[in-house]
Amino acid sequence: MSADDRRPIEPADPLMRTYTEPEVSYLLAELHERGRKFGLLWPSATIDSVVDGRVLVRFGNAPASTVLNLLALLRDRAVTEDGSCDS
Repeated sequence: MSADDRRPIEPADPLMRTYTEPEVSYLLAELHERGRKFGLLWPSATIDSVVDGRVLVRFGNAPASTVLNLLALLRDRAVTEDGSCDS
């Protein structure tokens, strides 16, 4: 599937209920690392709470799907820049 065919993950997607707080913490760490290269800094982005089985991230109570969608964009950018995947 190409990056153009990929759709953003919706906050209500049932898949989002499967992510645990430690997993989302790891994804936040990856987001910080990958974003730094592009000058995208989220120093206060942390896990906020769990609501209705979904982990919320402190981006103003953004759902964890926001983290996944941002990571997808950064990963796609890394692939297009050097032609390989560095995941």
